Amino acid sequence: MAATDKVIITCAITGAIHTPTMSPYLPITPDQIAAEAIAAAEAGAAILHLHARDPETGKPDQTPEAFARFLPRIKQGTKRSTSRPAAARICGSKSGSGRRQPSSPKSLR
Repeated sequence: MAATDKVIITCAITGAIHTPTMSPYLPITPDQIAAEAIAAAEAGAAILHLHARDPETGKPDQTPEAFARFLPRIKQGTKRSTSRPAAARICGSKSGSGRRQPSSPKSLR
């Protein structure tokens, strides 16, 4: 790839099915998820792919309340970044059917 070629970097902060037993480095608390997302943005990630977690167990938590614990922090924490991500892909179930469906991307700008 030439130095002038442009790339879009996407960073998946937590992964979809991972749990703390799989890796001690998995961010599970809102503070950890926000810190890792901000660090990824500062490193050049243009898109953040996010899953919320239960901070006690580390298991996936698809509720809007779980996402609300870290999304405002990420938006605020990347406000001054020159490489502020354009969007965060928020993953969860919106249908109520039990099937996982990605939600719409949320703007971080």
